[in-house]
Amino acid sequence: MTTTTEGSGISDAEWEVMEILWHEEPLTSREVVERLAGRTDWSPKTIKTLLGRLVRKGALTYDEQGNRYLYSPAIARDAAIRAEGRSFVDRVFGGDPKMALLHFADLVDLPPEEVEELRRLLDEGEEP
Repeated sequence: MTTTTEGSGISDAEWEVMEILWHEEPLTSREVVERLAGRTDWSPKTIKTLLGRLVRKGALTYDEQGNRYLYSPAIARDAAIRAEGRSFVDRVFGGDPKMALLHFADLVDLPPEEVEELRRLLDEGEEP
Protein backbone atom coordinates (compact mmCIF):
# COMPACT_ATOMS: atom_id res chain seq x y z
CA MET A 1 0.00 0.00 0.00
CA THR A 2 1.34 3.43 -0.92
CA THR A 3 0.49 6.18 1.48
CA THR A 4 0.27 9.76 0.42
CA THR A 5 1.55 12.70 2.32
CA GLU A 6 -1.48 14.92 2.69
CA GLY A 7 -0.66 18.56 2.37
CA SER A 8 2.29 17.92 0.09
CA GLY A 9 0.70 15.07 -1.85
CA ILE A 10 3.99 13.14 -1.87
CA SER A 11 3.79 9.39 -1.26
CA ASP A 12 6.34 7.48 0.81
CA ALA A 13 7.98 6.13 -2.36
CA GLU A 14 8.10 9.59 -3.91
CA TRP A 15 9.64 10.91 -0.70
CA GLU A 16 12.54 8.46 -1.20
CA VAL A 17 13.16 9.95 -4.65
CA MET A 18 12.91 13.48 -3.28
CA GLU A 19 15.50 12.67 -0.57
CA ILE A 20 17.97 11.72 -3.30
CA LEU A 21 17.37 14.96 -5.18
CA TRP A 22 17.39 17.16 -2.08
CA HIS A 23 20.81 15.73 -1.30
CA GLU A 24 22.22 16.10 -4.82
CA GLU A 25 20.83 17.96 -7.80
CA PRO A 26 20.37 18.07 -10.69
CA LEU A 27 20.36 14.39 -11.60
CA THR A 28 19.29 12.39 -14.62
CA SER A 29 16.78 9.57 -14.18
CA ARG A 30 19.68 7.12 -14.63
CA GLU A 31 21.59 8.78 -11.79
CA VAL A 32 18.50 8.66 -9.56
CA VAL A 33 18.16 4.94 -10.38
CA GLU A 34 21.82 4.41 -9.44
CA ARG A 35 21.44 6.29 -6.14
CA LEU A 36 18.36 4.25 -5.19
CA ALA A 37 19.89 0.89 -6.19
CA GLY A 38 21.19 0.14 -2.69
CA ARG A 39 18.13 1.52 -0.91
CA THR A 40 15.24 -0.06 -2.80
CA ASP A 41 14.48 -2.96 -5.10
CA TRP A 42 12.54 -0.76 -7.53
CA SER A 43 13.00 -1.19 -11.25
CA PRO A 44 14.25 1.72 -13.35
CA LYS A 45 10.76 1.93 -14.89
CA THR A 46 9.20 2.35 -11.44
CA ILE A 47 11.65 5.12 -10.56
CA LYS A 48 10.98 6.91 -13.85
CA THR A 49 7.24 6.67 -13.11
CA LEU A 50 7.85 8.24 -9.69
CA LEU A 51 9.89 11.04 -11.29
CA GLY A 52 7.05 11.73 -13.72
CA ARG A 53 4.49 11.84 -10.92
CA LEU A 54 6.64 14.26 -8.94
CA VAL A 55 6.96 16.54 -11.97
CA ARG A 56 3.15 16.48 -12.46
CA LYS A 57 2.65 17.29 -8.77
CA GLY A 58 5.01 20.25 -9.04
CA ALA A 59 7.54 18.78 -6.60
CA LEU A 60 10.22 18.41 -9.28
CA THR A 61 11.26 20.42 -12.28
CA TYR A 62 13.42 19.28 -15.16
CA ASP A 63 15.68 20.69 -17.83
CA GLU A 64 15.79 18.90 -21.14
CA GLN A 65 19.35 18.51 -22.38
CA GLY A 66 19.43 16.62 -25.64
CA ASN A 67 17.92 13.21 -25.06
CA ARG A 68 18.03 13.37 -21.26
CA TYR A 69 16.26 15.23 -18.49
CA LEU A 70 17.96 16.75 -15.47
CA TYR A 71 15.67 16.70 -12.43
CA SER A 72 15.76 19.18 -9.54
CA PRO A 73 13.44 19.76 -6.57
CA ALA A 74 10.86 22.49 -7.06
CA ILE A 75 10.16 22.55 -3.31
CA ALA A 76 12.64 22.85 -0.47
CA ARG A 77 12.98 19.94 1.93
CA ASP A 78 12.12 22.11 4.95
CA ALA A 79 8.92 23.31 3.24
CA ALA A 80 7.91 19.71 2.52
CA ILE A 81 8.65 18.73 6.12
CA ARG A 82 6.50 21.62 7.38
CA ALA A 83 3.64 20.50 5.14
CA GLU A 84 4.06 16.92 6.38
CA GLY A 85 4.11 18.02 10.02
CA ARG A 86 1.07 20.26 9.63
CA SER A 87 -0.81 17.51 7.82
CA PHE A 88 0.08 14.98 10.52
CA VAL A 89 -1.02 17.27 13.35
CA ASP A 90 -4.24 18.07 11.50
CA ARG A 91 -5.07 14.41 10.77
CA VAL A 92 -3.98 12.73 13.98
CA PHE A 93 -4.43 15.45 16.60
CA GLY A 94 -7.30 17.41 15.10
CA GLY A 95 -5.01 20.34 14.39
CA ASP A 96 -4.01 20.74 18.05
CA PRO A 97 -0.22 21.20 18.26
CA LYS A 98 -0.33 21.15 22.07
CA MET A 99 -1.81 17.64 22.03
CA ALA A 100 0.85 16.52 19.56
CA LEU A 101 3.67 17.95 21.66
CA LEU A 102 2.29 16.43 24.86
CA HIS A 103 1.93 13.06 23.16
CA PHE A 104 5.53 13.03 21.92
CA ALA A 105 6.91 14.38 25.18
CA ASP A 106 5.17 11.53 26.99
CA LEU A 107 6.27 8.96 24.41
CA VAL A 108 10.00 9.77 24.51
CA ASP A 109 12.32 9.98 27.49
CA LEU A 110 14.08 13.30 26.90
CA PRO A 111 17.33 14.18 28.66
CA PRO A 112 17.16 17.35 30.80
CA GLU A 113 19.17 19.42 28.30
CA GLU A 114 16.69 18.62 25.52
CA VAL A 115 13.74 19.50 27.78
CA GLU A 116 15.46 22.83 28.50
CA GLU A 117 16.00 23.42 24.77
CA LEU A 118 12.30 22.78 24.12
CA ARG A 119 11.35 25.21 26.88
CA ARG A 120 13.62 27.84 25.35
CA LEU A 121 12.07 27.32 21.90
CA LEU A 122 8.55 27.52 23.30
CA ASP A 123 9.39 30.67 25.25
CA GLU A 124 10.78 32.28 22.09
CA GLY A 125 7.55 31.51 20.25
CA GLU A 126 5.30 33.17 22.85
CA GLU A 127 3.73 36.52 22.09
CA PRO A 128 4.56 39.30 24.61
